[in-house]
Amino acid sequence: MAETHFDAVVVGSGFGGSVTAYRLAEAGLRVCVLERGKAYPPNSFPRSPYRMRRNFWDPSEGLYGLFNIWRFKNSEAVVSSGLGGGSLIYANVLIRKDEKWFVKEDIHKGGYEYWPMTRADLDPHYDQVEKMLNAQRYPFEHAPYDQTAKTREFKAAAEKLNLEWQLPNLAITFSNPGETPLPGEPIKEAHPNLHRRTRYTCRLCGECDIGCNYGSKNTLDYNYLSEAKRLGADIRTLCEVRSFEPRVGGGYVVRYVEHDPAAREGRKFATSQLPAITLTADRLILAAGTLGTTFLLLKNRNAFPHLSKQLGTRFCGNGDLLTFAIHSRQVKDGKLVPRFLDAGYGPAITSAIRIPDVLDGSQMRGHYIEDAGYPEHLNWVLEMSNLPSAFKRLIRFTVRRLRERLTGTTQSDLSAEVAELLGDAEFTSSSMPLLGMGRDIPDGSMTLRNDYLEIDWALGRSKDYFDGIQKTMRDIAQALQATFVVNPTFYFNRVVTVHALGGCPMGRDENEGVVDPYGEVFNYPGLYIADGSVMPGPVGPNPSLTIAALADRFADRIIYR
Repeated sequence: MAETHFDAVVVGSGFGGSVTAYRLAEAGLRVCVLERGKAYPPNSFPRSPYRMRRNFWDPSEGLYGLFNIWRFKNSEAVVSSGLGGGSLIYANVLIRKDEKWFVKEDIHKGGYEYWPMTRADLDPHYDQVEKMLNAQRYPFEHAPYDQTAKTREFKAAAEKLNLEWQLPNLAITFSNPGETPLPGEPIKEAHPNLHRRTRYTCRLCGECDIGCNYGSKNTLDYNYLSEAKRLGADIRTLCEVRSFEPRVGGGYVVRYVEHDPAAREGRKFATSQLPAITLTADRLILAAGTLGTTFLLLKNRNAFPHLSKQLGTRFCGNGDLLTFAIHSRQVKDGKLVPRFLDAGYGPAITSAIRIPDVLDGSQMRGHYIEDAGYPEHLNWVLEMSNLPSAFKRLIRFTVRRLRERLTGTTQSDLSAEVAELLGDAEFTSSSMPLLGMGRDIPDGSMTLRNDYLEIDWALGRSKDYFDGIQKTMRDIAQALQATFVVNPTFYFNRVVTVHALGGCPMGRDENEGVVDPYGEVFNYPGLYIADGSVMPGPVGPNPSLTIAALADRFADRIIYR
């Protein structure tokens, strides 16, 4: 019979939940992790159109896949559903929050964010997380990595503009300890990962954001969760938490349902009919992500009448903005020719440009721009989308074959003509996405409407920030002699974020936040939150590392208090 009482139940297995589960299991606590999604061992991420169509999360519609897409009034958000949470689809970037960006404004006198800690408080935890995630910089000085055109050209653009360029830490294995980086080598692990499958060093295929089938990404299932399981943690997948409440006598009651894709995938099903399974725990750690955790607390608010009125406040998208530099050009032998960028070669992101904040003495709100890439196979889709050009090449090829047939001549070597049939691939080879993020204004609110999550956040107060980051991106595109294109949704005052933050912000007291500086919910001992929802404002760079470091800090309090 499955155990029903634990020292701690952790809801979610992303950067907050995985770190917390491992730390508590390491301390000898009996831990249960409840993850709504399924496990993804190497070679299980879909690639074909048939399987990709089913790779979304909506059990009521028979979908049990990886991507969960939310739509709100003025924004959209993409999150992950699977063992390892957002680490399965993120771009692996590990950058610490800038020391001066730990803002301390008075939120009761017109301010928007107050971070009840400093960079020095988090640095020891950053150290621990980077070590656990085996952080490595892109080995740009070694072949074949030095052939990554997007990295070279992005660096050159930064130098031309006198901007700060860097190779950030990445949660990717490029080499085993002491060995020269080389794609496709078996990764050596101290202990077998929970999937018990062999992993391989980065194959440079650009598939980071749709799931790495080679296990090259150091996703949370290969480190924190594998270690937590080895130390005795009970990890349950396809288990979606529906409700929780304080337990008489102390602790918490948690109720969840089990999904069964084998029986219901591909057909509609009223998930409300699923029977609830009950667990109890001395401590409950909510780590279902910014959207998931805030939604669960709003939905179960009647069971927690003394929650802070700050619940649902200070939402932001960490300044996310996706733009494109297309048809890049360069002068060669006196002629203007396409500049080779090859965005699909290499990891999704290899390098970053940092723009200082007003807190650093600059004239704008700080931000980061990164050399975004995409899966190589997307290049084929993009090239084939130019049907008129492809059709003309096909007609020319066919006419030549007909002419040979009619004249009785035969050309035995068709290599050059077949190469011409494929075209010059100029569009995909000379274009690349630019991913930006930074210090937007955390003035959004999250509420429930008819049992659905609603977010009221608009570009208004963040206009100066977005004007600044667009200028930087435009400058980079111009340095590449490329055409600058903004995500079309931005022109309709809509932002798509992959870094949703806030909703359960940290604070020094319940008038300022939902949780204290150690993640414990005010007025509810033993109830903790460890995910992006506790951010009192934007992180600035990619927030995953900071979420994990905060979870490591929170775990200390849970263990040693």
